[in-house]
Amino acid sequence: MQSIQLAIWVVAGLVAVALIFDFMNGFHDAANSIATVVSTGVLKPQQAVAFAAAFNVIAYFVFHLKVAATVGRGTIDPNIVDHYVIFGALVGAIGWNVITWIYGIPSSSSHALIGGLVGAALAKSGWGSLNMDGLLKTVAFIFISPLLGFVLGSFFMLAVSWMYFRTPPSKVDRRFRRLQLVSAGLYSLGHGGNDAQKTIGIIWMLLIATGIASASADAPPLWVIGGCYLSMGLGTLFGGWRIVRTMGQKITKLKPVGGFCAESGGAITLFTASWLGIPVSTTHTITGAIVGVGATQKLSAVRWGVAGNIVWAWILTIPASAVLSAAAWWFGHHFL
Repeated sequence: MQSIQLAIWVVAGLVAVALIFDFMNGFHDAANSIATVVSTGVLKPQQAVAFAAAFNVIAYFVFHLKVAATVGRGTIDPNIVDHYVIFGALVGAIGWNVITWIYGIPSSSSHALIGGLVGAALAKSGWGSLNMDGLLKTVAFIFISPLLGFVLGSFFMLAVSWMYFRTPPSKVDRRFRRLQLVSAGLYSLGHGGNDAQKTIGIIWMLLIATGIASASADAPPLWVIGGCYLSMGLGTLFGGWRIVRTMGQKITKLKPVGGFCAESGGAITLFTASWLGIPVSTTHTITGAIVGVGATQKLSAVRWGVAGNIVWAWILTIPASAVLSAAAWWFGHHFL
């Protein structure tokens, strides 16, 4: 009886840690949804985070759980998952998020979580525990999602420039201040639809491993889905201003028309990835779109040094979070 109660408390504790990660995901990645709309002056920071938080939660009613299924079943062998693996993965992901937040680096919470799973699985069972097909898709989209964001952001900016070539700048600015609310809402919707599902997948994996949920179930319990979306929404509500400054000001200067084009390109990329069930980085996506918009003006409009630092963070995220999670798995296995 005591062992059963202990197991329940362990699972409850890990679910709480997972929801904390989801909160931090929203907190850390708030910049993805609101940086452009804040930097262009369309919304004040407090208004923007409330706006983004609402659409992150609304995503619950829009997207299927394909991304959650990929994380829960398509990254590592479900048979090796136990509470130590989940503990290591979450600690590694949270640790890397904290480090990058302190330095204002817009890294990927999504890939930190994937790296956490990889590191914990390797520490426990070696290379054979990895699902290479799922991981290769995720790694491929480290490059595909910002490239697609870049292409779409550039395309929209060029198309709008051609359509409004003879329109007075003041009229263009007024029109796109209103339209940017639409594009920011769509991007926040895509952010919630892709990012919250990753934590859903982690909790689902834990519940299956402990026998609380059935492996044959088509979806996790409703409380898992609702809890993850609400946690992300609350995290977004508290925002992450260090990263907002990097994303919205330091890469390139944006006007409302540029913000609209970047968010629209990013939103299409996120909707496509969620439909395919591929966990992508919202950070990578919007960064690529912002750079694409800036590059259509002139190459010198983009601060390539800042963009280069961000790319290094992308490259380091999975291995760094994997190292942290492997250390956390070892600590948990030996001392908890």
